[in-house]
Amino acid sequence: MSALQQLAATVGLSTRWIDWQGVHREVRDDTLQAILHALGYRADDTAACERELARLAAEHAAAVLPPMLVVSVGAPAVVGPIADPAARAYRLTLEDGTVLNGVAEAGDDGLCRIALFAPIGYHRLAINGQHVQLAVVPARAFTVQDLAGARRRWGCTAQLYALRSEGDGGIGTFAALGAHAKTLGERGADALAVSPVHALFAADVERFSPYSPSSRLFVNALHVDLADVFGADAMAAALAAEGAAALAAELESLELVDWPRAASLRLKLARRLLAGFDQLSDELRAECAAFVEAGGAALRDHARFEALHAHFLQQSPSLWRWTDWPGEYRDPRSAAVDAFAADYADEVAFHLRLQWLADRGLQQAQAAAKAGGMAIGLISDLAVGADGGGSHGWSRPQDFLQGLSVGAPPDALNALGQGWGLTAYSPRALIDAAYAPFLELLRAQLRHAGGLRIDHVIGLGRLWLIPDGAGPREGAYLQYPIDALFGLIALESWRQRAVIIGEDMGTVPDGFRQRMSPAGILGMRVLWFERDWGLFVDPSRWPADVVAMTTTHDLPTVAGWWTGRDIDWRAQLALYGEGQDEAWDRRSRAEDRDKLWAAFVHAGVASGAQPPVDQPAAVVDAACAFVAATPSPLALVPLEDLFGVIEQPNVPGTIDEHPNWRRRLATTLDADAVMARISAISARRPRAITSGG
Repeated sequence: MSALQQLAATVGLSTRWIDWQGVHREVRDDTLQAILHALGYRADDTAACERELARLAAEHAAAVLPPMLVVSVGAPAVVGPIADPAARAYRLTLEDGTVLNGVAEAGDDGLCRIALFAPIGYHRLAINGQHVQLAVVPARAFTVQDLAGARRRWGCTAQLYALRSEGDGGIGTFAALGAHAKTLGERGADALAVSPVHALFAADVERFSPYSPSSRLFVNALHVDLADVFGADAMAAALAAEGAAALAAELESLELVDWPRAASLRLKLARRLLAGFDQLSDELRAECAAFVEAGGAALRDHARFEALHAHFLQQSPSLWRWTDWPGEYRDPRSAAVDAFAADYADEVAFHLRLQWLADRGLQQAQAAAKAGGMAIGLISDLAVGADGGGSHGWSRPQDFLQGLSVGAPPDALNALGQGWGLTAYSPRALIDAAYAPFLELLRAQLRHAGGLRIDHVIGLGRLWLIPDGAGPREGAYLQYPIDALFGLIALESWRQRAVIIGEDMGTVPDGFRQRMSPAGILGMRVLWFERDWGLFVDPSRWPADVVAMTTTHDLPTVAGWWTGRDIDWRAQLALYGEGQDEAWDRRSRAEDRDKLWAAFVHAGVASGAQPPVDQPAAVVDAACAFVAATPSPLALVPLEDLFGVIEQPNVPGTIDEHPNWRRRLATTLDADAVMARISAISARRPRAITSGG
């Protein structure tokens, strides 16, 4: 093994990987060098690699404790080798202020341990002249069973922008989210998992993918229902003043969200209405002030970024990324940024108040879900990363990997591989910061939710990282401190009484799913992939430690799968890669239709002759009932399937070629077919406790 490969292995960077077909692949040297450089290591030649290896060995020998130790409750805390017995005395200050004193015990392996009896929480440990945080974490996360015992729950998933409500101006609002959640709750649902509501780019309304945010700490203000705070009369007056009543009506009637026009209109209306902020009640203004105070430097930085981003974009499109701004504006703590914020105080205040409105709307949506009887309520969605040119990257560059983007190697769903254009936390930075960035992120996502879906949860163990300018195949896996991250998720989930779902699809490392279940993280199982020897698995045989789903936003809807609409799109968009063939795909789909209908009949959720390809309604009915019949503690049916929609929200591997993240729902929860599907689901997952229920 070369020095370069040794260095890569030492810091958790893979030098080889196994593709989805089981073929062993070697990572190129230039890829290893680029990723190591982004991690802060010099790897230009053999001598540089050897110097880094020597430095790392010296750091290990020094046995310096990391800023935070994460220890499972009941397990001992390993505090390293301590030769001097007198230095083994420790002082443990618990979160509630209680002080415990003791002596670490030396083991036969030379390591010293503290037998912990501390409660779960964040404590302070002083030993051997070092002061570290000690996170004592529960063995697993809070679960649906902790909430409901053996009772099986159900809910839906929703793309927030797709929800319709009167006067929404063409983009779904938090008010619509709350209304849908309340209605579903009244009809027996206990959860509504929503697409990410992360903050996007107010100055660039062309960028609207919910999975490519500017910041995952803040909220997409385009979903604000302005009438909720300012009133319907003020909203109507603002529309009239802008001469935009007809435009708003047109946008509401469209089948696809016209993001540029709809977002621009919402921001114009927000500016006009917030210009009258001082006329709001004392209570509302005090609420906003308290929100801004609590948001602190992070919120202030986000608002300043939004103002700066707009300022520089007006000068030139080439200044879209903050890394291309004049040097003095790249540092959020610089005097130049302070001066800009003072000169543009009204603009900064506008974005602070927008965030208040967005946070308020999300809070009210969760309250509406609970009022409807939902036990869980909203389940938020955490994107795998953020756009490196956004607010979060500008305000906290030290936390992120620079010069790399997250993606996925080629797999069965995308033979070309994927580059998502997102940056991710540096594992080294997380450890050095006592995991503060990760905890901040978790708390932001659980602030107004009863659950959290973690997109690409595999990234808590390893991420496929691609150097800037390289193709998706030219990446490598980087290991993350999964035990610590799982432990902190468990602790925060118990504190918030929030369930955790991990999106574990795609190429999953051996043993990863076996680690998720004991950690209390529900995996995801989708109808299309639950097969045994090519046959669809009976619902009684589905795992009991997962969320059961008909489909996801990246996969065909039930109606789309049955009609072959997804194959049409793959052919039209030239997404067939090496070894894949459209004709074979269509023949295989015809066989799979027979198998799926046979599985439905065998499970007792369908009967009679198989429906024609162009008549998927009965198939959708059966699929909803089929998934509801599984032993999973939580079944989730996308609204697209509840409504029988053919088109899927997103086609991975595309940007503008397919109308991703734009499709609006055309029907309502009151439609007869929708009501019948809800009844079929509820019958198999009754909210009331019954024998076997």
